[in-house]
Amino acid sequence: MMNPEILRYTQETGDFSRMLESIPYARFIGLECDRFGDDLIFRLPKKEENLGNPILPAIHGGVIGGFMELSAVIYLMMSQETLRMPRIVDFSLDYLRAGLNRETFAECQLTRQGNRVANVMISAWQKSRSQPIATARAHFLLDD
Repeated sequence: MMNPEILRYTQETGDFSRMLESIPYARFIGLECDRFGDDLIFRLPKKEENLGNPILPAIHGGVIGGFMELSAVIYLMMSQETLRMPRIVDFSLDYLRAGLNRETFAECQLTRQGNRVANVMISAWQKSRSQPIATARAHFLLDD
């Protein structure tokens, strides 16, 4: 559960450090977020602990999925007026190519928002936005 004070602070200031520090998984994988106007870009830094295949080396698929899902949750919280965390209903992920051990970025797009449900598309890339390593669709329940 997200502390409403931390969420309010993040929405008002655009400083994501307190929010990301309060989420254990975000802290573990090293998730970072920057705001560029109305856009949020999420960053997963190169980190040995995130590897699933040390031979390639490649980021673990679960880390990529968790990074994308958490990015969508934060994106949705920042675009809402409410101070509550949305609940995931469904998450569908397509791995398109190996996520090599380098900086990985993600951006989200709200595709539909109703009174109770929101749909978000997420794209993750490394070198070029035009060559994503994974895409995902997530559906969230906005209220109890």
